[in-house]
Order: sequence, then C-alpha cells, then structure tokens
Amino acid sequence: MALAKEAASALTRADLRACYVYELAFRQFEISDTRVFDRPAAGRSFFEQLIRDHLDLDRPESVSLIFDRRIIATTPGSWRTKVITKGVDPQMSCYYKSSRIKQYCKEERALRTETVVCNTRDFGIGRRVTAENWKALRAVGEDANQRLCDAQAADARPAPDVVTFTEVTRPSDSDGQHAPALRFGEPLMAVMAAVVGFTHLLTGFDNPTLVQLVGSLLDQPYTSRQATYDLRRLKRKGLIVRLPGHHRYQLTALGRRVAVLFTKTYGRVLAPGLAALDPRLPPELVSRSPLAIAWRQFDCALDNFISEALTAA
Repeated sequence: MALAKEAASALTRADLRACYVYELAFRQFEISDTRVFDRPAAGRSFFEQLIRDHLDLDRPESVSLIFDRRIIATTPGSWRTKVITKGVDPQMSCYYKSSRIKQYCKEERALRTETVVCNTRDFGIGRRVTAENWKALRAVGEDANQRLCDAQAADARPAPDVVTFTEVTRPSDSDGQHAPALRFGEPLMAVMAAVVGFTHLLTGFDNPTLVQLVGSLLDQPYTSRQATYDLRRLKRKGLIVRLPGHHRYQLTALGRRVAVLFTKTYGRVLAPGLAALDPRLPPELVSRSPLAIAWRQFDCALDNFISEALTAA
C-alpha cells in the first residue's frame, strides 16, 4: 500500500525528504444571508422595490460600498451591476473583479443575499485553507452582505417629516450664516441625484466630481463656481459634511433621506406626471394613462363651468 501511494503521488521521495507536502487552497468561497418575511407578498414587493431603487439611485460604482474597495481609473479588472430574470424571478448581481454578490427573492418569502469570492487575492487574503484565511473570508462576505442590506434599508426609510422638509426648502440660518432655500426643481434635482450614489459613502465627493456628474445629468454646462455655491448651500443646511483633512464631502443621514426623497419624487412622480398632463400628448398615449384621461376630463369640465358662469353673468 505504501508503494502504491508513492507511485500515485506527484511528489518524489526527494520532494518528501525536502518536506514538500500537499496543501488545500480556496477555489471558491460563498457566504449567504437569508431574511424571511412574515408575509410572502411583502417579501416579493420589497425585493421588486429594491430593484427599482437600484436602477433609480444606485450606480454600477456601488460595488465600492458593497465590497469595501476603492475603485479608480487604474483599478484592474471589471465591475458591473446586472438585473436579470429567470422565468418570473428577478435577481440582482454586483460584480467586483472575479467576485460577485447576488440577491434574489427565495421561495417568494425570503430575501437571499449571497457573496461568492472566486479569487481571495481580490481582498488581500491568501489562498491556503487555514483558520486565519477562513475567518477573513467569512468577515468579507458577511460584511458585504450586511453593507448591501443596510444601504438598501436606508433608502427604503420613510421620507423626512413636514417640518424638516420645510426647513430644507425655505431660507434659514445656520450658526449665524444664511442658508439659501433648496427649492424643488432643476438644477437641484441633478445635484441630489449626483450626490446620492453609493460610491460616495466611502470616499465622498468633491467639486470636480460634482461638476462632472451634474453636467452629464443636465446635459448643459455646470461650472465649478456653481458647484461651490451648491456645496455651500448643502453644508449650511446640514445635508453634507466635510471630511477632516480633505476637500471632500459626504451626505449626512438627513442629507441622504432628503436626496432620496427629492430624486424619487422628481423621477417617479413629477416628471412622468407632467408628461401625462402635457396637452400635446398624442391621443393614443392619453388613452393608456388614467391620469391623462382624468386630467382632460377635469380640464373640459372646468372650461364648461367657466363658460356657463360667464354666460349667466
């Protein structure tokens, strides 16, 4: 039996005498998290809302938050975010180099989050199967799962109360300094959409970043002077804070809630609502929108009322 084992081994007797041995290495490491909902319908609705939030608020750069790795222009590898559907069950996947985190609704009642590490070197961890590397990989996976769930939960919180909303949208004083009103509408909506990305939660954002992002959203020039003015307004309103020792900023908890509210309201309510009320909307599109139909009926009834009132007078 000893001779048979030696014959099957790739190591020679000289290798064995030199203390060469076999060791196991991690090929793939998966860490999962399952959160079960009391009502299955609520679980399905929650996950579909997460997908919608991911498309509205998050960007592919959100992997930097999930995997706790800074991504710059020279970072090797690829990273992306995908929402795919198998049958009627959607799932969301975020990729960082050769690793992935996947999220889906399991059995219609649980939110399943899975982090798969295919290359331990992506996180500065060795490949050898040791207790130290095992614990380090578990910490990476559990932290990634928790970060994703926490970020999603933060964007699903209720909107700020009326008093807070009023303070934001009206002029105020902050430590004796005048804070201009943040009026709902362009270009403030572009500023809010630019600063709410998950990628800013780690390293923050600065003036050049804001100029680039807002300019692309507005599709018109947005200068560094305008960015300075907007940053000053956001800071005095308590929506952002400056990182110590840097000319970079991060959203506060209140700032993120306000930015999420403004971005969702503008993108999901105001913009599509105004489009439905447009009198130039083609009839075939009007027939598909209950809001457009109701508005035109109201407009017609109002015109008739005014005409009858003027005629009677």
